Amino acid sequence: MKILLLTALAISTSVEGFQTGVSIRTGNFGGFPMSWTSQKKSCTTLSMSTNANEIVPLKPGSFVALVTPFNPENGEVDIPALRTLLQFHLESGTDGLCILGTTGEASTLSMKERELVLKIAVEMVKGKIPILVGTGTIDPMHVKEMTLQAMDLGCDASLVVTPYYVKPPQRGLVKHFVDAADLGLPVMIYNVPGRTGVDCKPESIALCAEHENIVAVKEATGDLTRLDQIRQLTTANKLLLYSGDDSTEAEFVLRGGDGCVSVTANVAPKAMHELMMAALRGDKDEVNRINTSLSKLHEDIFCEANPIPAKWAMQRIGKINSAYCRPPMDQLDPQFEGLVEEALSAAGLI
Repeated sequence: MKILLLTALAISTSVEGFQTGVSIRTGNFGGFPMSWTSQKKSCTTLSMSTNANEIVPLKPGSFVALVTPFNPENGEVDIPALRTLLQFHLESGTDGLCILGTTGEASTLSMKERELVLKIAVEMVKGKIPILVGTGTIDPMHVKEMTLQAMDLGCDASLVVTPYYVKPPQRGLVKHFVDAADLGLPVMIYNVPGRTGVDCKPESIALCAEHENIVAVKEATGDLTRLDQIRQLTTANKLLLYSGDDSTEAEFVLRGGDGCVSVTANVAPKAMHELMMAALRGDKDEVNRINTSLSKLHEDIFCEANPIPAKWAMQRIGKINSAYCRPPMDQLDPQFEGLVEEALSAAGLI
């Protein structure tokens, strides 16, 4: 009860301070005193970039966590293959594009390579489906650099992960996301404690939701109760809530979520779109019918570290020329090839 009262006090206090102009956030959050100043931003801040007044809002449905294809001979981004993948998703009904995230091996790409990938994505899909770009890392200055680049090139939103390895406190997480949102591009918070070592709690997400540029959450804990907790704490600030866990995404949406950011969607984009639409309608029978064929793929596409199996699967169905991953990743261990092949077969993809 004491924790709930403290949380309510923190949320109430920061809401009162976030009404006009410069907001002064104060209060006690999770046992920590909290106070900082944040300039309230509006969408007009996007006038600094080339996509001013052209933001495509995030929407419910299936966002693909897109792989980045590479040429195995020189390790460079395979531009023709990237174009093929983008067209594949447009034709398959994918509802949104999530590029340069974990699945896209973004941590191995230079800023110049990021620019190349983003320019092609904007050229091919801008205005057709939302372009969500991974711009999260430990260093806030690098988050700023990547986010401003995404804005300038015409992207629609940024996916900002909790700073990994360093394990900041909850107040540090809130400030990290608020600072990213202050840049002006809509933000999707990415919570994946299994990878980062830090869990952004629902109470922290509620504080972040007071910022009008924080519009969504990718919740990848696999804990379905998180959905209910976040909804209860953000009733006044409607967030789009996406599952980042392929195994539980259908149930997540049936329980009131808005969609998924999916690795499975790399190889089964049409089925994933249909799955999310059925779940959004509350059609449990159709969800079960579609998911029955995908369930093995949801599991086995993670038989090794992502995106290793996903890239092997993409090559197996003929969508990329090589399953090459940049070091320290590697190509799929041959012992798992049969497992992924069976999953693709069960899904009707081969």
